[in-house]
Amino acid sequence: MDKKTAILERAERDGVKFLRLQFTDILGVIKNVEVPDRQFADALDGQVLFDGSSIEGFVRIEESDMYLKPDLNTFQVLPWPDASGAKVGGVTCDIANPDGTPFDGCPRSALKRAIARAAAMDFRMVAGPEAEFFLFQRRDGTPTTTTHDTAGYFDLAPVDQGEDVRREIVLALEQMGFLVEAAHHEVAPGQHEVDFRYDDVLATADNVSTFRFVVKNVAQRNGLHATFMPKPIFGVNGSGMHTHQTLLRGKTNAFFDATREWQLSPTCLHYIGGLLRHARSYCAITNPLVNSYKRLVPGHEAPTAIAWSEKNRSPLVRVPAARGDATRVELRLPDPSCNPYLAMAVMLRAGLDGVVQEFDPGPPVNKNIYKMSHRERRHLRIDDLPANLSESLDEFEKSELVRDALGNHIFEHFLAAKRDEWDAYIRHVSPWELDRYLSVY
Repeated sequence: MDKKTAILERAERDGVKFLRLQFTDILGVIKNVEVPDRQFADALDGQVLFDGSSIEGFVRIEESDMYLKPDLNTFQVLPWPDASGAKVGGVTCDIANPDGTPFDGCPRSALKRAIARAAAMDFRMVAGPEAEFFLFQRRDGTPTTTTHDTAGYFDLAPVDQGEDVRREIVLALEQMGFLVEAAHHEVAPGQHEVDFRYDDVLATADNVSTFRFVVKNVAQRNGLHATFMPKPIFGVNGSGMHTHQTLLRGKTNAFFDATREWQLSPTCLHYIGGLLRHARSYCAITNPLVNSYKRLVPGHEAPTAIAWSEKNRSPLVRVPAARGDATRVELRLPDPSCNPYLAMAVMLRAGLDGVVQEFDPGPPVNKNIYKMSHRERRHLRIDDLPANLSESLDEFEKSELVRDALGNHIFEHFLAAKRDEWDAYIRHVSPWELDRYLSVY
């Protein structure tokens, strides 16, 4: 039985009455076009048009017609019915031009191009993200920054009042086919993490997008607000999306070599070298908000320095202790507000460039970088990450590798959107400024 027939039969068997054709815009916001059951066959054949001119960074109004091309491997049934009791299915789509060619502004297609480049080098990337989020109370239907609990890292109920919500999230994800490995309270009050299994990088990016949708919906059903904003509360840990990643050659872990120092292969070290060399260039993609850079400060388990380590969590890249098939590198930079397709694409391309160019990452820095003096950091040639979105965009704009990874369309539209975001931010008069200056000057 072909996949289309299998989906149609399952939809009829499970009473699925609506199908969401999901995609993301350039900024990573999930969008959808929904069709009723009588349109399922045409939708699965990629015959559904939508107006691309209304989507951030897509096309001009005179070029508006775009097709949604479903990836039939991504079909899922949502674990909750709609208000009428009808079940809803979902499928992730690529975006195509009217002539059937891939749309240059499709983030999923950008990741596919990076995957193809890896395949040409006989590599396959698998990845596992750790997307953190906060649960906040609502007041009169409006989100607040009052946390749902006052618990800390790995705390239990009754201190951890988010336990039941996390379990509901896990059950919903598992009903949709996710292989959840763990869920726990994070460091900050109201902060949580749900980890799902390593997978091919395209499936991982799809899963991140769906995961954020599920978390927000489950929270809302419990009278709460879930946010993936990187730093919603001053003075506590922000939310990251530490991304574990490995290159496979066939079924063999290309990062492991039992005969080498640290049991890391030259491929692994060069890959790390690429992540370090291009970090300032792709930071705007992995950390795309003004708010992202308020997470990247010392003392809250977020990286500020471009270095790698085997043992501590202050550098940009950490190599967890596991070896053999579990050998991997953890990029601690991304946050969960990023577009997962673009983030995975630039990470993969940066790492592959390191392999091709044989970049040397230097020795591991196993001392806490947060406590190093400026002189120590300079001596070890440890560079800093961009301090804010504007600085990050300056580095982004200069990078030919990132431009090639994203394509000109995504690159230019992303840059323009984020320049506008920064301009709006710097013109805004914040409560901090009023508190600090109004009565003094």
